[in-house]
Amino acid sequence: MAEFHVSREIALLPFVFYLLGLSFGPIIAGPSSETFGRKAVYICALPGLAVFTLGAGFSQNITSLVICRFFAGLFASPGLSIGTAMVSDFLVPEKRGGPVAIFITMVQMGPVFGPIVGGYVTEAKSWRWTQWVISFGLAFAFILTVPMSESYKSVLLKRRAKKLGIEPPPEFKTSASQNLKHFVTKTISRPISMMFTEPIVALFDIYNAFNFGLLNAFFAAFSWVFENVYGFGIGSTGLTYLGQAVGSIVGLLIVLYIYKFYWAKKSRTAKEGDSTANMAPEERLIIAKIGAPMFPISLFWFAWTAKPDVHWISPVIAEGFFSCGNLLIFTATALYFPDVYGAQYSASAWSSCTFLRYLAAFTFPL
Repeated sequence: MAEFHVSREIALLPFVFYLLGLSFGPIIAGPSSETFGRKAVYICALPGLAVFTLGAGFSQNITSLVICRFFAGLFASPGLSIGTAMVSDFLVPEKRGGPVAIFITMVQMGPVFGPIVGGYVTEAKSWRWTQWVISFGLAFAFILTVPMSESYKSVLLKRRAKKLGIEPPPEFKTSASQNLKHFVTKTISRPISMMFTEPIVALFDIYNAFNFGLLNAFFAAFSWVFENVYGFGIGSTGLTYLGQAVGSIVGLLIVLYIYKFYWAKKSRTAKEGDSTANMAPEERLIIAKIGAPMFPISLFWFAWTAKPDVHWISPVIAEGFFSCGNLLIFTATALYFPDVYGAQYSASAWSSCTFLRYLAAFTFPL
């Protein structure tokens, strides 16, 4: 705010426009991964993310910073929109619970350790170094991505048929212009179409969007509360986000317990009569039933205790409850969609959810 001489509201724009980029990116990334493969999307996205993150660090005015942050969010979105779909590529339904929960937990740890590391980097150097440090990490991530193998079944089968000289399926016997037309008119529009034509997707999207919007409103309010109500510095304020980390870990432990002792039993029962059968997708929602009550509890808790005469640990614990509930509902959705729509369309279903979630995250802090 001080360097660019802008108000607190304008200073929020780089943050919320990054979320806006994360919102629109999945509309392209999810369907693209179902057409060209998961790896191709990552290989294209990571360099773009690195360039615009680096550009944000060199920005000389608020306008260029907002633009760079928007495009950084756009190129960062594939990791969020197709990550759970990749788990579905590798694992059968009864084996997905634990890995998906761990993936979701790592996603939630980003906003936890970002303010902690960023706060101390800003105090020691400047805010620009927060962007440059991320760029260094992205270079390392790209090096790890290059030797990765493709995981999407349809793309692998198409490549294998071409390598063996086998006649491709009818859907592949089209011209380049026809493929492009189908990709633009059908594939890219699939996440939005599912949002309006699939009641399951619509209801889950709206609920997750509301919860995620509240989470980011929490982020926007948190620094203000601890800096102005409790007098914390930038670095110390970042440490208060550890409450979210603890809540996420508790949520992960709940999912792992249910995965081992409930879902495993249900899967065995389903396979007793038919070895190819899976447990009902609705069994995934038990963790959402646990997480849903945590939202109103944590919101009232935070609102009633975030004041000078109440110890600062109280709102931190409230944040932990919110984070735990968010992880449980987030994980339930990530497991439910692949069980219902399969590997072929789960990325599009999840992309529609990611689109609406980050669109809500864009508006709530404002």
